[in-house]
Amino acid sequence: MSEPVLEPPVVEVRDVAKSYGDTQVLDGISFQVRRGETKIIIGASGSGKSTILKLIMGLERPDEGQILIENQEITELSEQNLTKVRTKIGMVFQESALFDSLNVRENVAFQLREMNVHDDEVEARVRENLGFVGLLDAIDKFPAELSGGMKRRVAIARALAAKPNIIFYDEPTAGLDPITSRKINELIIALRDLNGVTGIFVTHRMRDAFTLASQYAVHVDGGVEFRREDHLLCIANTRFLLLRSGKVVFEGPDEVLRRSQDSYIKRFLE
Repeated sequence: MSEPVLEPPVVEVRDVAKSYGDTQVLDGISFQVRRGETKIIIGASGSGKSTILKLIMGLERPDEGQILIENQEITELSEQNLTKVRTKIGMVFQESALFDSLNVRENVAFQLREMNVHDDEVEARVRENLGFVGLLDAIDKFPAELSGGMKRRVAIARALAAKPNIIFYDEPTAGLDPITSRKINELIIALRDLNGVTGIFVTHRMRDAFTLASQYAVHVDGGVEFRREDHLLCIANTRFLLLRSGKVVFEGPDEVLRRSQDSYIKRFLE
């Protein structure tokens, strides 16, 4: 019997190195993210978490190694071709990065306008995605009128506007209270489990990381319900990647991470 042919990973990082001056931030990093999977990247400050996202987005180039998005090598692409690749990717930044001079409708529609999407389609997508994040009633407000959590939810709606199948989250819950963080986490879980979105989630907040790794979303009676895994069910589409001094020191599920006897991992989790 022949072996099944695995689908290529959606994101692949191969032996990537990156330095700034004399400081090496990444030292031979390799990992894959498969379709519908979320990779949670954790590590101490300065371990290279956000640098990885910048490299995958093509905002910076690695000194060594390769980065593939949907089997396309991007490290040598021109800016014009990188722009085409970025249309497949949504990005949610720590500070939301909304345009202060544009209202919520215009912020969410921004990329669609750049893509010359028809006005009727733009309005439909804006309303659909603001409905998904629960902010349709804020469509005419400006960023200055929104709370921090509302801004992050608008940022998620904007990331969804172009219907990407990949979304990167850079500290999306930083600075938010636990209740608001929970709302953001649930949106990300729903995108993973109900929409099949491939994600990379960079965070220093382990509570949020373990929430993503131990809870899942299901459709129930026309709505969405969030449930926690138990001893009979292990979430298979979320994996951790722990960085230390620019190297991967752990990759795998939360159950294995929690049980690790490695002294550094134990100290980190404490």
